[in-house]
Amino acid sequence: MSAAVKDRAALPLAVSATDDDVAAIVALNNQFSADGLTLPRTEAFVAQHLTDYRIVRGPDGSLWGQVALDEYSPSLCELVSLAVAPAAQGKGLGRHLITAAVDLANRRGYPQLFAVSLADTLFLGAGFLQSSIDQYPEKIWRYRAISRSELSIGKKFLFVRDLPPTSPRRPHKTRSKRPSVRGKPK
Repeated sequence: MSAAVKDRAALPLAVSATDDDVAAIVALNNQFSADGLTLPRTEAFVAQHLTDYRIVRGPDGSLWGQVALDEYSPSLCELVSLAVAPAAQGKGLGRHLITAAVDLANRRGYPQLFAVSLADTLFLGAGFLQSSIDQYPEKIWRYRAISRSELSIGKKFLFVRDLPPTSPRRPHKTRSKRPSVRGKPK
């Protein structure tokens, strides 16, 4: 374990993403999509799901890392779009972002969170257990509709983490499909 990982207090705070972060989130995410590590995202998609993203920034304010939740049902969500900028890797930000996603899923009342990744030691070290994608037909169905490539690039693993019972599920709202209007109304 690196010194940076041992001192979690030294890690930047994982915060909610804002409208100003959309372009940077898309750029960081898509930097890894050609290799099958993330699914490509558009600005429209990220803007629509902005409340599901948590990000960390470097000292200069640049985006160092991101993670998001993708709801499948009121009882199941997936940790997606986990990405750390190459210059910020090796500092413990991946696990830090996973913790932020777990906290968000728990606050929203999901009893279970899953992830598909090549990074088995990262997720196992964050309290996830390895499972089979066959346990999640929703995932298989969704990617049949999009592209089988997500499930066939490299040797990906599925990880699952049960979350502690919380108060009744609090629904969250994704943003409306209306474009945002900046500035004052006329």
